[in-house]
Amino acid sequence: MTPGGHSERSSLYEHRRSENQIEETVEGYLTRDETGAYLIAPEAQRPLFLLGAPAWETAVVGQVARELGIGLVSYSMTHHTRQSALGLPFIVHKRYGDEEFDVSEYTMSEIIASIYDYREEAGHDRGILFLDEINCVSETLYPSMLQFLQFKTFGRHKIPDGWIVVCAGNPPEYNRSVYDFDVVTLDRLRKIAVEPDLEAWRAYAIKTGVHPAILSYLEVKPDHFYSVESTPDGKSFVTARGWDDLSRIIKLREMKGKTVDRILVDQFLQDDSIAERFAQYYLLFTKYRSDYQISAILAGSAPDEIEERARAARFDERLALARLILDALDAHTGAVVETEQVVRVVRDAIREEKPAILSGENAQDALEGTSCALMQRAALDEKAGAPAKKLRPYRLGATWLSEFAGACEGERALSGETAFSVIERAYSARVREMKERSEACTREIECAFGFVEGTFGNGREMVAFTAEFAAREGTSQFASRFGSDAYAEHGKDVLAASGQSDLEKRLRAIDLDALATADEKARKAEASKKSCGCGSCSGC
Repeated sequence: MTPGGHSERSSLYEHRRSENQIEETVEGYLTRDETGAYLIAPEAQRPLFLLGAPAWETAVVGQVARELGIGLVSYSMTHHTRQSALGLPFIVHKRYGDEEFDVSEYTMSEIIASIYDYREEAGHDRGILFLDEINCVSETLYPSMLQFLQFKTFGRHKIPDGWIVVCAGNPPEYNRSVYDFDVVTLDRLRKIAVEPDLEAWRAYAIKTGVHPAILSYLEVKPDHFYSVESTPDGKSFVTARGWDDLSRIIKLREMKGKTVDRILVDQFLQDDSIAERFAQYYLLFTKYRSDYQISAILAGSAPDEIEERARAARFDERLALARLILDALDAHTGAVVETEQVVRVVRDAIREEKPAILSGENAQDALEGTSCALMQRAALDEKAGAPAKKLRPYRLGATWLSEFAGACEGERALSGETAFSVIERAYSARVREMKERSEACTREIECAFGFVEGTFGNGREMVAFTAEFAAREGTSQFASRFGSDAYAEHGKDVLAASGQSDLEKRLRAIDLDALATADEKARKAEASKKSCGCGSCSGC
């Protein structure tokens, strides 16, 4: 425990621990009594200080802000001088009693001003001011930082009411520019020490759609998740940010039909040994994807030899196959869920404009105006820190409305019942398309569960498959909105029997080589029972 500070242990990307600690603190600081006064006075609200390995802080704080529905303004303190943080001096003329003086004052801090700008643009009266790399501030800025941490002011300017300060920094082993805070500084902070944790990151990775090759590789090589070493050639390192960014570029290159090679992997995994091994594994993973004919599995038409190969495969290959199936399901179901969100946005917009169109307003003008309003809302939400996924329904909805307006123009249906009939037909066609795609996804889910059960039974593979189905955003949301008998049947037993976190622990505790051997022995034993007819021996 650091003297005078509150030290807590947490895990990287652990959305049920580190996020909860931040979320609970922010909620507590924003709580008021019946008179409107804060239960904890702003000057007594210790800023959170998140200290740990790089590549995590902004994502976690951003997620907290989104979950609480508040704003977020981020600043990297390494980019600030005393002048930009404190403001620039200027002279004002003042009179005190019978005497007049020239007094130095300061313009508003760039950091403080950015909060007011954000409030005007995004409309958030409450939020988080996130100061990254706070233990890298310049020596000239340091005294002003002490005042800010205590009183939330730079110069004479205070952060707006309803805004909470959260800071972050890396330990010296990750950044040569940092220095240890003294007791005076730490006594103003609530310190949360964070360590890399694969198990916690996996939950985040599954939810956000990290490439299945990365998830499967780290299942086999968990010690390759996070590594920082000093070598004769400098620092050798692999971080969670590296895996995240590598996942994005792999998906992009696959979408464009381009290869993923060792040169590309080296740009994100800056450890030669780990980069080499992952590059080799990725080639193997792509071979799995080609050999196992995922589209045929989802269509329920996979040939018998596919099932036979999967049944005879090692456990790590079976998990890779499960993730390939889930990745395809997640993409298909996620698209349907997104379309449903767009349908709701467009439905509400049409309902709002219906009276005006029926009363004679030009339909094209009304729809184009609403389309612009949706794009403006998306722009404001983007400034407020909303993720791109949450903005897409508004932007796609705006596109639909523009297309409907074009249909009205094409049919020369300017207003009234005629124009609204054109809009209804176009909207209904989109709804029918969504329903057809949802029905197709339901059939794919049934075929996927049927394949896993038919190939592996209801053992470890089905447990892993069901758990990850529940954890993935697209599949889980689809099942909750459109229903899935196949998931309900398998999920009730698997997930009721064990919490997902416990399940993940058990799966990672399995020795893959030993498991493969055990499975092979079990298959031979079962074959022996059938051949001898005794039904009880392990091979007479």
